[in-house]
Amino acid sequence: MNAMRLIEANRRALARSEDPVAIVVEVWQSQALAQAIGSRLAVAGPPELRGEALGLSEVGGRACGLLDAPRLGTEDIRAARLTETGDAQEVLLALDQLFGEVGIALVGVAMGAADEGVYWQCMEAIDAADESRDRVLEMLRRLAVRERGLPEPDSAAGPS
Repeated sequence: MNAMRLIEANRRALARSEDPVAIVVEVWQSQALAQAIGSRLAVAGPPELRGEALGLSEVGGRACGLLDAPRLGTEDIRAARLTETGDAQEVLLALDQLFGEVGIALVGVAMGAADEGVYWQCMEAIDAADESRDRVLEMLRRLAVRERGLPEPDSAAGPS
């Protein structure tokens, strides 16, 4: 399935989720999707994105480990249905939006947490969502630099 369709399905499911457990499941799904998309971009994406894409994949995997793993069958894990990423910029913009929504949802869960363990799990998941979003934003920046035909700042040799 196309990455955009999976991201949109994730966004809709997150928006419909009302109880904390359902929200955490959708946050987990979001990070699993980021892991899968990052892996795809690292292998077959634009060369200037590959390092950050690998980082996104690693963060997504680490974030999935932070959260209580949902009891889902393989067929219920959206990321397992990823077959193509499509346009990298479009996918990254959608992931940016998804992670903004994930952060907001996690703040809501953390604020209502009666258990200190759930609160801290949410704080760690918020940090992971922020890190995933940072990776996505860096990849978008690199695409913009490439589109303008400018050299990367650290590859530009200036006078000494």
